[in-house]
Order: sequence, then structure tokens, then C-alpha cells
Amino acid sequence: MRSVPSILHVDLDAFYASVEQLHKPSLRGKPVIVGGVGTRGVVSTASYEARAFGVHSALATGIARRRAPNAAYLIPRFGAYQAYSEVVMGLMHDLSPLVEPLSLDEAFLDVSHLFEPGDGATPEAGAHRAREIATGLRDRIKAETGLTASIGAAASKLVAKIASDAEKPDGLVVIRPGAEQEWLDPLSVRALWGVGPATAERLRKIGATTVAELRTLSRQELVAVLGAAYGASLYAIARGQDDRDVSPDRELKSVSVEDTFAEDLVDPGSVAKEMDRLVSRLGGRLRKAGRSGRTISIKVRGHDFTTVSRSETTAGPTDDPAVIRAAAHRMLPGAVAAATQATPGVRLLGVGVSSLAEWAQLDLFTAAEAEAEEELLDEDDLEDYLGESMKDSRKDGLEDGPENGPGDSLEDPNDIATPVPTIEGERSPRQFGPLPAGTRGAVEAARAERRFLPGQDVDHDEFGPGWVQGSGLGRVTVRFEAPWSEAGRIKTLRADDEALRLVDSAAVAREALERVAAARRAQG
Repeated sequence: MRSVPSILHVDLDAFYASVEQLHKPSLRGKPVIVGGVGTRGVVSTASYEARAFGVHSALATGIARRRAPNAAYLIPRFGAYQAYSEVVMGLMHDLSPLVEPLSLDEAFLDVSHLFEPGDGATPEAGAHRAREIATGLRDRIKAETGLTASIGAAASKLVAKIASDAEKPDGLVVIRPGAEQEWLDPLSVRALWGVGPATAERLRKIGATTVAELRTLSRQELVAVLGAAYGASLYAIARGQDDRDVSPDRELKSVSVEDTFAEDLVDPGSVAKEMDRLVSRLGGRLRKAGRSGRTISIKVRGHDFTTVSRSETTAGPTDDPAVIRAAAHRMLPGAVAAATQATPGVRLLGVGVSSLAEWAQLDLFTAAEAEAEEELLDEDDLEDYLGESMKDSRKDGLEDGPENGPGDSLEDPNDIATPVPTIEGERSPRQFGPLPAGTRGAVEAARAERRFLPGQDVDHDEFGPGWVQGSGLGRVTVRFEAPWSEAGRIKTLRADDEALRLVDSAAVAREALERVAAARRAQG
């Protein structure tokens, strides 16, 4: 165990949503939800304002819309997120050569080299130095990007990661070596790495809702309930045991989730339901990592520990839960039959994606969903969708909206991106033919076909930069503002307006970051 809290875990707060609020002045301080905008989409990230309504990552977009109907629902702009991630990762590398990225928005750092010999003389001295280092990094991230980060500092990766989540957003928690158990014990078991709702429920049934209660259980008891690998791992985690080094060369090769059940599943419907739940979790992990993959795999373990794996390769990379779910269900019956041939009952299910690509393709499926909904809108739907200003804009294809500022009421339907309406009978994205392969997302595809999706960056010859609030029936509503401007005006235009162009989100992000850097240079 290290003698000083020299391991930092840095986690950008509500990363995707925070970048959107930086780039869209009218959305600052308001609920923003990034993910699939169609009714079968999944929330990737919710701003803290949206979380107050019960919206969170991996929640179905349809449920999110019921909980937060006035929120802004935007497609992900991975080019922008990548640009901000590169700056933040660069700041970490300025601090230490030992940086282990976990996703676009989080990483471990080993800053042992920044501690002087005297810093470890007492636990308090080590904690003070760790706080100085972490505060400096957090301040630089804020100054150079405008984003807030929460940082945990501890003597191990495990405790540092848990600590970074303890006081979000913009938090800083330092755990002194030797104080780990005292700090961990009062926490809910849900705070531990890898403990989700299902595992927490199984632990509750055997009397463990806090880490202190979990530590009263023997290794054998945990193995019996959770399986050999996970049970033994959780036994160590509850005791803060983790001697892993920060690995800068770590490469993500696959993403997977699996669950061992307290009681064997014997009903096919229960097996299918559990697989759906696992697929939703997997989709969330893929989006958080900013990855997509071509090979979808499932694993089924029977009552007698017979384990069967199946895999299927798609035409192009995907992180879309609908695509993963369809593939998993195609493979599931055969795998279950093989695993339960001798003895009925399924004790473990797993699903994963490999052959990973750097760029997630959620945008492609978002585009297809949006296209389906656009085709199904009628004139009355469109007025609800784009707001009252649409009623008169049909006369000349252009209408000014109100000049709403960031402090205006959320009750004003024009003051925030209008949600895509729920359409009965919405078609599956798979029905729109092959999706473009080898692209970085739907922005390129949409640009080629002039499809306008909520959140996309645009530029107009007369009105300048802005972003799409909604579109349908040959109209597109745009909020004309930029990351460096005040909150802008809403205008509804014809979708075929040749003066209106889609813009690469990465280019917008780079310009915004350069303007921040230039302002800092001007200040000396």
C-alpha cells in the first residue's frame, strides 16, 4: 500500500451535457439530456438540472421525456467531446507521465513524483500535498475548458475512484492512507465499484446495505451469492484492497456485462428480460467509453456450470442497444438450450461487444429515428413540435422567435429545445436500409442528405452560427448562438435554404477552445 494519496481519479462532471451547455448559452442552467432522441433511444448523459427530475444515464428516452418534458433533448456530438477530452487529457499528461484513460471523461493519474520526502512524514502532510496537486489540476481544467471535474485522491485506484464520486459536481475528496476503512464503512454498497441495483438487492437480502455490513460477510458467503470471481472481488473491494498500478498503456479491447443470479432462471421470459437489462447496461458503458464495436457476444452458464458462448458480427460498428438486443436474442435460444441440456436453469448471463472502434455510432441510429419521426409528423404535430411561431412562418419560410435569455422560465416552449413528439407505430432504424459504414457519426450522413437533428451545429450566411432545435416537414428551427456569444434568437427556416449549412462539431469545439486560450494569453 502506498504511503501517500498519490493516485488521482479525475471525472468530468456530466461531460456530454456540460459541453452542450458550454456551446449553447441558452441552455446554461437548464435541463439538458444527451442521447438517442427517438422514443426507443437511451439517455447517455443528463445535466445536473435534468437529474433533479429523475433522469439519469441508461434511462429510456421515452421515460425521460415523461419525467422532464421541458428538457432539451440533443443528439451526441462526439467530435466536440473528443476535442475537449484531448485538452483535458493533455493537462493530465502535463502533470504526470502515468495517465490511464478510462473513457473520454475520466482517467487515473499517478502523481507520486510530485511528493517530496517530507510529504509522507504524516498522513496529514500527505493529504495536504495531494489536495494541492488535485486543486491545481481542477483549476486548470476549469480555466482552459470551462468544464468542472471531480477528483478523488487516495493510495489506491479503487478508493480514489469512489472518492471522486462522493461530492459531485466540482468535488475534491482526499482519503488519507490508513483511513480508507473508516471512510468506506458508512457508505452504501451501491458506492462500490461494480455494484448495481441487482447486486445491491441480492446483498440486501443477506443483510448487507452498507460497506460495514458487507464486511461482516465471509468470502464463502459472497461467493455463494455472487459467484466465485465477483464474490471474491467484492470481498476485497469492501476492505479497500487494491494494489494495482496506473497503466498508461491500457487499451480497451472489449466491453461486457454479466450477472450471476441468486436463483436459477428457468422461465424463457425471465431469461429474455434479464438479457434486455444487461443490454441496456452495456449500451451505457459503450457510450461512456466513446466506443462502438462490430462483434456482439453472449454467454450463458447453466445450473451445472456448463458455459456456452455465441457471437455475431455486424456490418459496421454500433453501440445502439436495439441492434445489440436483436443480435443477442437471435443467439439466446440456442445458447440456453446448449447450456441447460443436462440440467435446467440458467445461473449466469452475459453480453459484450468487441472489435471496438474509437467513434461510437449512436448518431447513426439517432438519425434514423429522427427520420422516422419526421416522416410521421402531420401539420398539427409540427406546430406542437416547433412552437407557435411556426404557424406564420409558412408564409415566407422565415420567422423570428423571442429573444429568450438563459434566465427565462422553462415554461416558455420556445426557450428550450422542443422534444421530438412520441409517435405511435414508430419504425425501427433497421428498416431504413444499410447505415453508412466507416464514418464518424450521423453528422456526415446528415450533412450529405440535409437532415437536421436536435443539437447539430449549423451556420447561416446571414444569421451566423447556431444549432438545430427541431425539424420536420421541410422546416428547421435554429437557435442562432455560439459558445462565445450571448443567448441567441430562434428562427424557423426552410430546410432547403441554401444559406444554411451543417457544421462539423469538432471544428466548433476547437474554435471555442482556441478563443478561451487566446483570452488567457491576452490576460498574461
